[in-house]
Amino acid sequence: MWEFLRSIIVALLIVVPIRAWVAQPFIVQGNSMLPNFHSGEYLIIDEFSYHFREPERGEVVVFRYPRQPSQFFIKRVIGLPGDMIEIRDGSVYLNGQIFSETYLSDEFATTPNSTYTLGVDEYFVLGDNRQASSDSRVWGSLKEHFIVGRTLLRLWPFTQLGIL
Repeated sequence: MWEFLRSIIVALLIVVPIRAWVAQPFIVQGNSMLPNFHSGEYLIIDEFSYHFREPERGEVVVFRYPRQPSQFFIKRVIGLPGDMIEIRDGSVYLNGQIFSETYLSDEFATTPNSTYTLGVDEYFVLGDNRQASSDSRVWGSLKEHFIVGRTLLRLWPFTQLGIL
């Protein structure tokens, strides 16, 4: 019995810190990240790297929804602290320049026309499926402390297995 208990304790001492501070699983729910992420996909989220660096533009992050922190969302970082984002005529402008989004097709126009200026610890995040995404256009900028981590691996479906 002692050997079994010792094995459980050792496993917990290894697994719990990894799960809490290094990486954790995430299952995509909904269609807000189509066509790049589909509902039901199983991802591994890297929580560790943001202890050493800030999120970068274009990264897909998982975060706690600011209006209900028990829920997790997945979106793409568009604006970094201090940026000015303008949505005009279906396109995103970043600090006055059109922002190229090669991961989107032309069918995903960004609306409505609006302007946002980010503070010191704020990010602007958008879903890739702009017509079906609750994101910074709806609830405002994302404070840095809500960000859990960035997408690292896609484990399911196996046909899409890979590093993101």
